[in-house]
Amino acid sequence: MQNPKFHPYRNDGLNHLYELLFCDNEAAYSNSGPYPWPVIFADPPDADALLQLASDTNQESRLRALAANKLRSIGGAAPKAELLGVIAEVGMEDGLDVLAAFSDGTARYLNHTEKAIIADAPTEATNTLISALWHHSISVVNKIGPWDKPRLEPPRKGMVRLSFLVSGQLYFGQAPMDVFFKDPMAGPVLDSATQLMVYLTEHTTKN
Repeated sequence: MQNPKFHPYRNDGLNHLYELLFCDNEAAYSNSGPYPWPVIFADPPDADALLQLASDTNQESRLRALAANKLRSIGGAAPKAELLGVIAEVGMEDGLDVLAAFSDGTARYLNHTEKAIIADAPTEATNTLISALWHHSISVVNKIGPWDKPRLEPPRKGMVRLSFLVSGQLYFGQAPMDVFFKDPMAGPVLDSATQLMVYLTEHTTKN
């Protein structure tokens, strides 16, 4: 298993969790387990199997995004564009806050104090909150283009970044915190992400 590309936290476990959020580094995953892992790690890659996995709405969103990224890396036919993940990063005085939500209703919150919340059991409340986040996020994705360069290091203090995982492509925008919260496109996304974060911190046990 490869070391994380970036190290925003002192805790190596949190750095690994951070890396997994973006679904663009297959080496961060263990090359073992039942389907669909043999599809992800097949050598040579099977483009048809990867496309089937990337398009399968019964699979976890992060696995679908991982398959879509692998497919694009080998020049395969792109899956239908679909928003699979939204990641909000806020550079704090003493660390990085990260809220990630996925289209299958799962979520993660990595706090700047180096605590993590893993929410893999969607509820009616989290589904409602994520649905609102998706509504605002899709509006942003429809107005911006994909990033075609390597993923950037985490945002520094006072900066906010919104990343959108769209079927193997990364869309993102970033700006100073006070600018983004007032922005007519980014503001509603951040407000929705904040509401989800507050719910998770109040209703989920921290690791």
